[in-house]
Amino acid sequence: MAEKQGKKKSGEELIRLGNKYALLLHFVGCLLLYFAIEWMARHSFVQTVNYVNERTKVFLYNSLLIFITTLPVFLFRRRVFWRSLIFVFWVTLGIGNGILLANRVTPLTGPDLKMMSEGVGVLGKYMSKSVETFLIGLLIAVGIVLVIFFFKGPRFKGKRDLKILIPAILAAFIGFYGLTHLYYHMKQLSTYFGNIAFAYQDYGFPYCLMVTVADTGIDEPQDYSSKLIMDIIDEEGNPDPGKTEDLPNVIIVQLETFFDPEEVNFLEFSEDPLPNWHALSEEYTSGLYTVPTVGAGTVNTEFETLTGMSLRYFGAGEYPFKGVLKENTCESVGYVLGNLGLTAHAVHNNYATFYSRKTVYSNIGFNDFTSNEYMDNQDDVNEIGWMRDRTLIPYIGACLDKTSNRDFVFVVSVQGHGAYPTEDVIEDPAIEVTGAETEEKNCQWEYYVNQLHEMDQFVKDLVDYVSERGEPTVIMFYGDHLPTLGLSDSDLIVGSTFQTRYLVWDNIGLSQEKRDICAYQAVARMFDRMDLHEGTMFRFHQTMQENEFYQLDLQTLQYDILYGKKYVYGQSDPFSRKAMAMGINRIELDSLEQVSGGTFYVHGRNFTQSSKLIVSGKWYPTSFVDSETLLVTGLTVEDGALVRVGQLSNSNSGKFLSYTNTITYLPPEKAQVLGLLGQDILDPSLPMPGTENGNTDGSTDGAAGNPGDEAAGNTDNEVKS
Repeated sequence: MAEKQGKKKSGEELIRLGNKYALLLHFVGCLLLYFAIEWMARHSFVQTVNYVNERTKVFLYNSLLIFITTLPVFLFRRRVFWRSLIFVFWVTLGIGNGILLANRVTPLTGPDLKMMSEGVGVLGKYMSKSVETFLIGLLIAVGIVLVIFFFKGPRFKGKRDLKILIPAILAAFIGFYGLTHLYYHMKQLSTYFGNIAFAYQDYGFPYCLMVTVADTGIDEPQDYSSKLIMDIIDEEGNPDPGKTEDLPNVIIVQLETFFDPEEVNFLEFSEDPLPNWHALSEEYTSGLYTVPTVGAGTVNTEFETLTGMSLRYFGAGEYPFKGVLKENTCESVGYVLGNLGLTAHAVHNNYATFYSRKTVYSNIGFNDFTSNEYMDNQDDVNEIGWMRDRTLIPYIGACLDKTSNRDFVFVVSVQGHGAYPTEDVIEDPAIEVTGAETEEKNCQWEYYVNQLHEMDQFVKDLVDYVSERGEPTVIMFYGDHLPTLGLSDSDLIVGSTFQTRYLVWDNIGLSQEKRDICAYQAVARMFDRMDLHEGTMFRFHQTMQENEFYQLDLQTLQYDILYGKKYVYGQSDPFSRKAMAMGINRIELDSLEQVSGGTFYVHGRNFTQSSKLIVSGKWYPTSFVDSETLLVTGLTVEDGALVRVGQLSNSNSGKFLSYTNTITYLPPEKAQVLGLLGQDILDPSLPMPGTENGNTDGSTDGAAGNPGDEAAGNTDNEVKS
């Protein structure tokens, strides 16, 4: 009994001391927590210690930032619960950042938090199923512990004087705001991140994450007004409009993680990895291609190329495809060439909703979008599951065949995507690679270089295919960023880690030039060589690059077009959202044929592995037989049931992207009597087919197994099954 009383008194004394020194212990806990977060980011205890020694003030600042976020716990009696919840929040962010940095160069940013669905969609490419299962189990376990803490955890029993606590916490936040500006003045911190990876190393994870969450969009220029915009336009003069008729086909191909590996100074190869690229580069326009990202952020290079806008004026780590372009239209290559009579097509051998492309493409002028859900060669994948780039050629050809006029085709490849395996996965590699520092690194480089070798063949095959067609055509190929393989500028013979390669092939007699170029200037330069001078941004680049205010005026124009009053267009938006069709080939349903029992054949045209049968609002898995036949088993269909086929997203979201026409099912004997076999029906409860290819343009979200209906044009542009 005495022993129990002694333990009770010891416990009470411990709680008393804990409450007495709560703020001090709280801050010490934040110091340790932040140290752990940086340790996870740097993947090295020694490097973390060096960071603390060399950047002590920054380390203390970030610890204070975490400390400030935990101060509101003192307003509650369940302090242990709220303190644990906030600490778990920071630890989760730290673990997420550590995982990302193990697979790419760019750390966790605010825009990444908006792209959780994309992250989940490719999670299996970066970690094993067992690790994924462990992390999910860990999150569930932590959630259970937090729930227990909420109901069973200790509660503060002392006096809470809110009249003192609330002003004190507010004063702490205000003081921290002042400290932040003092750090800016001392140049310990910065709001401009020239290289976001280096910024996180210098300024710390909590601060940089806070900046990327809060700092979005483009700042309003000083003296922004209609006069300022008109002055910029007047400075351009009146350039010759050039050629606006009889234009060639234009094809732009963004090659995933493509650059010349022979520019890495420590690697050796059994033979030339890019023989076709090198041969074409000697004959046609080529050079270094400066991009806004390293190791990730494909869609930002895409943004710069298609719009002629620079990412340097946006917030750190920002993705316009996940922000402003989801809600607004924007002048782009698609709209400019569309206004000149070309039909704009997009083709991508990954799933449609990655980086919100299905939504954004309709806002930047594309008439149709063929993602891998609309390709029947989805099984042609490389060793880690990404579709090979050779699968794109039939769909590029289908785009060129679709209309009688000329076409603009924008192609996004995926074969070179990581994560790169650390063991041999190619049985007989065409290119043997040596020179990396470890066997694991060498395996990664050999895998990656062999993907480049196949992509190089794709480049040649596409050029040969277009040459054989005989239509006037210009093709621009470029790499979106370097791979996540730990490269630094000192590892490269030429250029920097922000430079890939580009190549412009043509059969219309354009003069050759060797020229290094930025992604946001590339199309303007290509248009200039084609004697084409249309589009606000492209014309600006053509006429103003030598002007001393070029960059300042570029920022001003970008702000006016995306966030301002659109003075450049007379304060109106000349671009309307496209009713974009999904898939270049119209998917059609003809009939449902019962083979035996619950086994049915679905007959139609242009089916793919993503085509699923929907009967009376419930969808069923299918087996892909060929582009005209699907097989369904375990199916029961009532007479008069409404039947259609939907394209299920490959993002694992369980959502449908579009539907075919709807038919009514009747057994053959009844259908023949009524004359309804395979007849389309018009059911007002189902989405109407799109105007261009028979697939719905909008999306629907409904209960699992029951596609619902929703107005077309929602931001996610998907249909949930």
